[in-house]
Amino acid sequence: MTKQNATVRLIHFLVGLFIAFLALAVVLALAVPIGFYGMAMYLSPTLPSTQEIKTANLEMPLQIYSSDDKLIGQYGNRLSLPITFEEIPENLTHAFLAAEDSSFFQHSGISIKGLGRAVTEVVTDDDSQTGGSTITMQVAKNYFLSPDRTLNRKLTELFLARKIEDELSKNDILTLYVNKIYLGEGAYGIRAAAKKYYSKSLENLTIAEMAMLAGLPKAPSKYNPVANPSRALTRRNWIIGRMNELGYIDKAQHDEAINAPIGIKLYQEKLDVNMPYLAEMTRAALVERYGEQVMHGGWRVRLTVDSQAQIAAETAVLSGLVAYEHRHGWRGAEANGEPLEKFRRYSNMTPAKVTKVNARSFEATMPSGENVTVNWSGMSWARKYISADRIGYFPSNASQIVSKDDIIRLIPTTNGGWQLGQIPKVQGSLVSLNPDTGAVRALVGGFDFNHSKFNRALQGWRQPGSTIKPLVYTAALEKGYRPDSIVSDRPIQVGDWQPKNSDGRFLGDITLRRGLYLSRNLVSIRLLQAIGISDARNLLDEFGLDKEKLPTTLSLALGAGQATPLQMATAYATFANGGHRIQPYFIEQIYNYNNKLLFQASPQQACALCFNEQLDDVNKKLTEEYDAKIAESKKSVSEDKVDNNKESSADEKKVVDVKVEESSKDSAKTALSIYDASPESDRLKAPAVQYVRAEQAPRILKPRVAYEMADILRDVIQRGTAFKAKSLGRDDIGGKTGTTNEAKDAWFAGFHPTNATVVWMGFDQPSTLGRREYGGVAALPVWMDFMKAQLKDTPSQWVSINNRAKSKKQKQTIIELMDEGVADLQDQDTGTGKSEKPVKTSTQQRQPPPPKPVEIPEGTAVAKPNNSSSANSIEKKPKPLVVTPVERMPAMPE
Repeated sequence: MTKQNATVRLIHFLVGLFIAFLALAVVLALAVPIGFYGMAMYLSPTLPSTQEIKTANLEMPLQIYSSDDKLIGQYGNRLSLPITFEEIPENLTHAFLAAEDSSFFQHSGISIKGLGRAVTEVVTDDDSQTGGSTITMQVAKNYFLSPDRTLNRKLTELFLARKIEDELSKNDILTLYVNKIYLGEGAYGIRAAAKKYYSKSLENLTIAEMAMLAGLPKAPSKYNPVANPSRALTRRNWIIGRMNELGYIDKAQHDEAINAPIGIKLYQEKLDVNMPYLAEMTRAALVERYGEQVMHGGWRVRLTVDSQAQIAAETAVLSGLVAYEHRHGWRGAEANGEPLEKFRRYSNMTPAKVTKVNARSFEATMPSGENVTVNWSGMSWARKYISADRIGYFPSNASQIVSKDDIIRLIPTTNGGWQLGQIPKVQGSLVSLNPDTGAVRALVGGFDFNHSKFNRALQGWRQPGSTIKPLVYTAALEKGYRPDSIVSDRPIQVGDWQPKNSDGRFLGDITLRRGLYLSRNLVSIRLLQAIGISDARNLLDEFGLDKEKLPTTLSLALGAGQATPLQMATAYATFANGGHRIQPYFIEQIYNYNNKLLFQASPQQACALCFNEQLDDVNKKLTEEYDAKIAESKKSVSEDKVDNNKESSADEKKVVDVKVEESSKDSAKTALSIYDASPESDRLKAPAVQYVRAEQAPRILKPRVAYEMADILRDVIQRGTAFKAKSLGRDDIGGKTGTTNEAKDAWFAGFHPTNATVVWMGFDQPSTLGRREYGGVAALPVWMDFMKAQLKDTPSQWVSINNRAKSKKQKQTIIELMDEGVADLQDQDTGTGKSEKPVKTSTQQRQPPPPKPVEIPEGTAVAKPNNSSSANSIEKKPKPLVVTPVERMPAMPE
């Protein structure tokens, strides 16, 4: 009986246990989906809207062009060229499905098998050929989430994938995927990758190439055919096998694709001309305004600078720096016994290692491995540098200059030989402007951008020395002085200060004209005393200098303030254009990736009346030239069709087949064929430029005053401190030399009616250039070299005394503070004809008219000026000189 009871109890226990397990199973079966959906409800409010990813943004590098459409700079390494679902080749879809998610069109965003692999990846860091995420999950991750491998991120990815599947079609999801996925080398999306790796459009890809691209999403760096060809080949062949296994391709297609080599036609843009100072100042201006995203917006920016003018400017500055180095001697080799590859090329100076020293020559090895010989004529200049004012004797043999294993610099000569050189310690800059508009024609920021990125033309605040004297003298002419007014050049003492002329001599009473073209310091000081420091500073501010950086003492007359080369060029442009203040700018047009005009500069003109009278004819001519260019292009394309097959065949030869041996897969290298020219579709193809009516630049000088000062500055070249420039054989140029105390800065500021150019030379850390390094010695030859090229074939012309623009000088009010405390107001004459007697200094306060509001229409693409009839007599105060390209720019595309 006891045994029977025990059996019954056991049966009851087992039944109870079974029921308990059954109940637990039921509870678990209900709890998992309830928990899943509960978590989904919890996370749902925090999940982003799928409407945010309906479209992908185009991303292409920022390209910068010269005015003659030479590519001079490119920034940004991101390529993204969105496509529609209909544009995706079927085989490319199959390749991605085989590689990433073969059940994509069957599952609802989450694959059970894939989820298992995902968990395994997180726990074990598994590295299988197939990934753990579905394509939908990858879309969720790529558009919204971080790439971190955490369980929390993976759960969010799951819920977001379900949300995407509920709201978007499979075709939409796949399109988002192939547009966003990162495929290495800066390429986002399949169209960008096809361009980057093969320089092809999608429809021209082979099955092997499609499989190669499909293998990249899992690990773009690991399976990159450029960096890891052996791994890339293995993964590509695995995907081709999967495509055959899934029935996407047949056996013949499989075999052909497997046997295809790794052939890369790597897309790489090559600059037509490398002009880094210009390119960087453009990039910096755009980034300051729009942020870093501007480098990926596909904009094509055309500058005001002509490439040939820029090359001439860079060549002139380099020649001037090398000439200075030759005058001051050889500082010795850069190093001895160091590996040559540690040294990079700067400008036209190539590093080389001396291998043998002969009596009157030496031999050296170039980085390319080439052996060259430098003859005596290429090194005889190398007297030993002692100081800025002293050099040694001329060498008599090569061993006094170089030794074996020295690292030196070589410069190519015009006859095919080589000359010994050295990296200059001195620096120089050049700025050239169009005096009528302020357009930058050339700008050199220093010896070499890669050696020093500091742009001295824009950022180099230096004492202008005697180049400021014409601005002070102009203030005197505005007060009623004339070029033949008599001013004393006798000794003067102001407190403890006893200024002197540079030659230590005194000429007594001389004319104002002579005082300027001979650069007499004492005449400048006396003029500044007579007209008043405050008035002079105000006028210099209108010229474009920064008033806050100008002294309030008489040392202003000798250039003791600070200015940049750009500011000085702006000031001298006023003399060239007849008295108007122009605003410098360097961005002419901005186009988007599809060559649509977004912005066109419309600068104020020194003679808006002249410009506007010719506007219709100019626009008609530009249209005709554009039409002729298009017609010629079409004709050329038609004629080239016959040669297409030959060209295609030649292109195919550029592809280097990479055969990976089984025994050395890890060390396989891919030989790349670099496309020197980008596809034509990626270059700027600007429509015909059409200008709009211009506004009048403000007049800051009377026409007579501008003419008289220009005439005096012409005498500086004809009979003054810049007489060397007479060798140019022109009588229509003017300018002024400038040298600061101890010759720490050397300047020449000069102009022609079509060009205002300023050159500066000095050390970045101010120190003497040498006691004989005046502006006429160091800077003037650079200006002459540049202007010789710019004025070639330019007819003789000069500044007009007539007011062609019909513009009026801004009205100024003189406020004389009386002892009785009453302000006596009188209008200053703004006429152009009658001369006035020199006036005594009085306290003045300039009263500029209220600024006109500038309206920027919403969504506008092109900035257009106000075309009112009053444009020819604008009475605005000149804007402060700032280093910005333009006033109004287009909105950055979202």
